[in-house]
Amino acid sequence: MTTSRLFSADVQQTLDLIGIFVFALSGGLLAVRKNLDIFGIAVLAEATALGGGLLRDLIIGAVPPAAFENRGYFFTPLVAALVVFFLHPEVARINNAVQTLDALGLGLFCVTGTAKAHDYGLGSVAAVVLGMVTAAGGGVIRDLLVGELPPSLLRWDRALYAVPALVGGTITALLIAAHSLGAVTGTAAALVAFAVRMLALRYEWRAPRAWHRGSASSGPEDA
Repeated sequence: MTTSRLFSADVQQTLDLIGIFVFALSGGLLAVRKNLDIFGIAVLAEATALGGGLLRDLIIGAVPPAAFENRGYFFTPLVAALVVFFLHPEVARINNAVQTLDALGLGLFCVTGTAKAHDYGLGSVAAVVLGMVTAAGGGVIRDLLVGELPPSLLRWDRALYAVPALVGGTITALLIAAHSLGAVTGTAAALVAFAVRMLALRYEWRAPRAWHRGSASSGPEDA
């Protein structure tokens, strides 16, 4: 069994589809806020849900990418796009629940992304980075498509997102090195990433900016 297959095939697929659906909801909601049409909503839903995994698979040479081999992976974001198209006010009202499920998806994908990168021969550091890309890369693609610059992942005024994914990926890499990654330990790693993300949202944790940074307009001469 490969390390990236932590659960039975049916359970793994179900968890993946839930994560993909929730990521797609966030992409669709941003499309609505940007006043895009149904095609734009579908594109942003697909990009947000599948973009990170697509980037990972292209980098590690897992072709064709899973997003194109599994019809469920491709069609689930379209279902989410339709939900947003018809029910976006209701979806927006349950934003806290969506953020919670998004954090769970973040935890799942940083673990499975790290493990899959390891299965394709990458070292621990590179595998952790690709675990983070799997979990957060779709959001970056989403923001770039609609001109949100810098992407929310890089903005100081947003709660930590990449850091929880890196935490979960690092724990996963350590478990792999100790030959201890399985359903229970992988779930624990995902829950740690989930907990860090939820704490970041609750307490507005942010990464530090440059040391002794001056005003926002400070240039190189102010360093």
